[in-house]
Amino acid sequence: MLKKKVYFSPYITILMSFFIAILIGGGILSLPFVTLNGKGTDLIEGIFTATSAVCVTGLTVNDVSTTYNLIGKTIILVLIQLGGIGLITFSSLLILLISKEISYYTKKVVQEDINAETVFNIQKYIKKVIVTVLLIELIGAAVLFFEFIKKFKFLKAIYYSVFHSVSAFCNAGFSLFSDNLESFKGSMIINTVIPILIMVGGLGFSTIINVYKYLRKEDKRITTTSKITLKVTLGFVVFGAFFIFIFEHANVKTIGNYTFIEKIGAAFFQSVTTRTAGFNTMPLAGMKEITVLLFIFFMFIGASPGSTGGGIKTTTFGLIVLGVITIIKNKEYIEYNGRKISWTNFNRAISIVFISVCYIVTILFLLILLEPDVNVINLLFELVSAFGTAGVTRNLTPYLGNMSKILLIVTMFIGRVGPLTIVSALSLKKIKSGKHKYPEENILIG
Repeated sequence: MLKKKVYFSPYITILMSFFIAILIGGGILSLPFVTLNGKGTDLIEGIFTATSAVCVTGLTVNDVSTTYNLIGKTIILVLIQLGGIGLITFSSLLILLISKEISYYTKKVVQEDINAETVFNIQKYIKKVIVTVLLIELIGAAVLFFEFIKKFKFLKAIYYSVFHSVSAFCNAGFSLFSDNLESFKGSMIINTVIPILIMVGGLGFSTIINVYKYLRKEDKRITTTSKITLKVTLGFVVFGAFFIFIFEHANVKTIGNYTFIEKIGAAFFQSVTTRTAGFNTMPLAGMKEITVLLFIFFMFIGASPGSTGGGIKTTTFGLIVLGVITIIKNKEYIEYNGRKISWTNFNRAISIVFISVCYIVTILFLLILLEPDVNVINLLFELVSAFGTAGVTRNLTPYLGNMSKILLIVTMFIGRVGPLTIVSALSLKKIKSGKHKYPEENILIG
């Protein structure tokens, strides 16, 4: 008797790849030979750091610069790179180098992993993604070298340049300095190169390649996805920089004592990095509550689809805005960039936001129970930072209990792979249309 074939979702493969990398990385990062004191760290600390690296978040429970030696820091760098590119994508490249061919199932998994529109010519797409990532990171490291050579010897300057370039492009936010990048608040190189790397990495591979091809006249048009991504990203950068400056320019606990140019630079820097990267050139613990709420909103939105960042994504936010405008104007279809956008896309966007909000509220309740002495706003800040893989922190994470740290580990994982990926992975059956169609009925709302 033939057994019924079980449908194995590509999403499960994506989840398992991240899960295995986290376990291996966490195990290694807790061993004595990777730490400066030769004593190792707690397993929870190791797994937390590995999760933060693979999920390109940047939240840490210890000071990376003073906890890990060169081996430990390099392992973190490798985990960041693998997490940024996508473990399945990197594995597929190795398969291509060896066998020159990958199966249709692997193509489908890669498509989901990097948000490609089709499996057609996925091999070329993988190669373009890898080459694009390495080239941008190399250029970033070359420019950063001119800043770090002022402080360090040649080889150390190279290492610091590569580490921070990879960390920035992958939107990880890991820094090899105890104060993150606060000591570089007056550096023109740091305040321009790091945000540019973050923005490019946060745009998504499909947008980067589409814009590049358009500029070379290989593509006839900027796709609707790319146009929404670019406009929403630019809008958030300008909007964020303006209001961060307005809210914090006189706050001596943050940028109040900076020069005018440093204030402008810090406001721009934080506007870019807050949504997904986690670097900071100003102290975050002393921010006003209105700025904290702005940061939480930015972190919730996050980066763009197919990018190295988390959050609900810029296109999700943009599509919901377009849908709401369409409803207000009483139009039949969502229209943008000379194209009609399906209401199915809008429904999917609403689903992502709904699932995300429900998850955050649930975990926040648990954190409040576990950490009754901690300010709720600070708990929400760290939680949304983990969910959006933003990594910005008000120095709360190291002082949380182990159960709270585990909740943040799970949140970073969900934030990186995406809530819908989790839901899709749990759905073991292919989508089927129902056998019956019921009469339609309206529900009163509003």
